[in-house]
Amino acid sequence: MTVLVTGSAGFIGFHLSRRLLERGDEVVGIDDLNSYYDPSLKAARLAILEGYKGYRHAKLDLADREAVAALFAETRPAQVVNLAAQAGVRYSLEKPEAYVDSNVVGFLNILEGCRAVQPKHLVYASTSSVYGANGKLPFNVHDHAVHQITLYAATKIANEAMAHSYSHLFGFPSTGFRFFTVYGPWGRPDMALFKFTDAILKGQPIDVYGEGKMQRDFTYVDDIVQGLVKAIDSPAKVNPNWDPMRPDPATSGVAPWRVLNIGNSQRVELMRYVEVLQEKLGRKAQINLLPMQAGDVRRTEADIAETRAAIGYEPTTPVEVGVGKFVDWYREYYGV
Repeated sequence: MTVLVTGSAGFIGFHLSRRLLERGDEVVGIDDLNSYYDPSLKAARLAILEGYKGYRHAKLDLADREAVAALFAETRPAQVVNLAAQAGVRYSLEKPEAYVDSNVVGFLNILEGCRAVQPKHLVYASTSSVYGANGKLPFNVHDHAVHQITLYAATKIANEAMAHSYSHLFGFPSTGFRFFTVYGPWGRPDMALFKFTDAILKGQPIDVYGEGKMQRDFTYVDDIVQGLVKAIDSPAKVNPNWDPMRPDPATSGVAPWRVLNIGNSQRVELMRYVEVLQEKLGRKAQINLLPMQAGDVRRTEADIAETRAAIGYEPTTPVEVGVGKFVDWYREYYGV
């Protein structure tokens, strides 16, 4: 089948596109190859995808309504996976308009494309950041997420609401995934593992925020892709037991719509993450312990019970394995 993947030259989009191509799907990839981080890394990912005969690339901006509509009309994808977004919590403090253009306007254009071609399923990226000020752990999709503390998170909770309205009005199923700290080979240079590795190998200090006491549900990219593929093949349905008097925030009684957590389902202290990285690199880090940054939260952990039940998702990669795979890729790619 034809799967349209936005952000196909991005970190998760690249891994997903390659997995779909390897199983025999045709992939139409959208990516504008912008300069939020090193475009050469995106170009290298894209070069791998273009080596598959089933891949076709469209270099366009999701905010370009006419171009997105024309691509949907031409390709008429059976499945749509929206992973393109302006990412990064901290960058949203510097350039908020980029988040509205990409994450809100761009997502609206994807929804309009789905309205026109009626795919079997729309799967899209949300984020664990939507839980915001919620301190109850593990984060559960059945708890209300209404206190976002960054614009990035606000745009993602908006995506969930927008998808519900379109699934209700126009009937196509949609699943939103709340990603938890994804890492692995071909990762983003603005994320901690990449920055730490680069600095340690150069003998430079690393900045560790929250005095190193923050805890994250680090999730290896192959586990994320496993969940995405399972979801593509298992469209959301209307919940027949949904009660409008006690509405469940994770499902719907009026739309084939759901939101799911996708994480490793365990907290790892940031300093443990750094310890594993030092072990894999065979180098000691110079560590600057710094206070929390604006927009950060102390802890994240995914409750994945619903994801297991809905699609059979099961993460299998501990940080000791995943960080090692990232280091192997980094050394090979950069020749260090």
